[in-house]
Amino acid sequence: MALIDRECVLRLLESPDPDTALVFVRGDCLILRDEEIDDDHRPLIIVRRRDLAGFVSGDTVTDRELDTLTDRLDNIARDIGV
Repeated sequence: MALIDRECVLRLLESPDPDTALVFVRGDCLILRDEEIDDDHRPLIIVRRRDLAGFVSGDTVTDRELDTLTDRLDNIARDIGV
């Protein structure tokens, strides 16, 4: 079972704020603005929006890019043990 799903990644990609982050908290994939993330949850940040620029081509993400990115972020979540 995946920890990170396509809808969560898509919400992150659609965020206009580059500091928005994908945070995995207690089994939930959340998209939060920087000011919403407290010190306890900073270690649970999987990726920030600004860090994804090199993973998608253009303004529109393809299904393949979304699937690949979702898999990578899911692996990161598993690696940090959230």
